[in-house]
Amino acid sequence: MSKTRSFIGNYLGLILILIWGLAPFYWMVVTALRDPSHTFDTTPWPTHVTLDNFRDALATDKGNDFLGAIGNSLLISATTTALAVAVGVFTAYALARLDFPGKGIVTGIILAASMFPGIALVTPLFQLFGDLGWIGTYQALIIPNISFALPLTVYTLVSFFRTLPWELEEAARVDGASRGQAFRKVLLPLAAPALFTTAILAFIATWNEFMLARQLSTTDTEPVTVAIARFSGPTAFEYPYTSIMAAGALVTIPLVIMVLFFQRRIVSGLTAGGVKA
Repeated sequence: MSKTRSFIGNYLGLILILIWGLAPFYWMVVTALRDPSHTFDTTPWPTHVTLDNFRDALATDKGNDFLGAIGNSLLISATTTALAVAVGVFTAYALARLDFPGKGIVTGIILAASMFPGIALVTPLFQLFGDLGWIGTYQALIIPNISFALPLTVYTLVSFFRTLPWELEEAARVDGASRGQAFRKVLLPLAAPALFTTAILAFIATWNEFMLARQLSTTDTEPVTVAIARFSGPTAFEYPYTSIMAAGALVTIPLVIMVLFFQRRIVSGLTAGGVKA
């Protein structure tokens, strides 16, 4: 009887978590499929269904360039993820496997960088990039995002590298491999699940960034988060809620599918450093 109650309780908890997490996404899709004249209809299932909102979201006649913004987001997110993972994997290896002066200070600096509030960076970054003539350029959007993605990358990979047995690297060194060769040919393939997980998390975090992108981008380089916020309606006094929901659905659904498709790799990467070898 107690096992049955525990089983039912666990599933009820999972159902509540799913409802809590997916309800906003569900309502976004419902609103995206609803005719604009019934935007504020509270019926909990799709009514007055139309696909015009998706056509409006992709249209350019109102000054919106949603497809171009998607391309900008892909470029910014992919570049940020690649650079963050490339730098983070070497940093994580050094922090996990090497002893050097100031190791604790470096770790503290990385931790402090991850805790620094992003809102405090808007004004100095705007001033700096304005002086450099970078406002509205891709580097002005990629470099700050790297500073946010790198701590996540480093800490995820450090915990994983610490679980790998030293004997693997030592055996490669005994066989004549250099430290770099042992890292590249032995440790790096074993770190593939953690690298994959870190890349996905960094990509999603960069894709969803809005605050800095709103200040540092122009209409030619803005990502989807900024483009959606700039959506305009048929008149200056009409806010296009349904078109915004349609654009949000177009942006969110691929991320949801990606996470569901790669959920096993994500979970295995996140839990890889949880058990000491």
